[in-house]
Amino acid sequence: MTISRKFIPFLLIPGALMLLISCAAAPVQEMSDARQAIQAAREAGAQTHAVSSLNKAETLLKEAETSLENGEYKKARSIAVQARNEALQAQKDANRPTSP
Repeated sequence: MTISRKFIPFLLIPGALMLLISCAAAPVQEMSDARQAIQAAREAGAQTHAVSSLNKAETLLKEAETSLENGEYKKARSIAVQARNEALQAQKDANRPTSP
């Protein structure tokens, strides 16, 4: 079965719309992931063993929340991912065995 060239744009439109919607939508999942990672880092003892990374993650999350409130969804998404990554590092550092 061959698709006529005149129908190709109609096949591409739904995909393009989905891409635009996903970029324009609030980064709910990313914000949630960052919050959960920060909580997991706290539970792992990052307040004691990885203070710098935990503080950075919390600061990034606040920055992401501000961007979200300002409707800057792309920026908020990016910063939330950074916050999550920093929190995961804090958790990893907190779980690292200490030297005797």
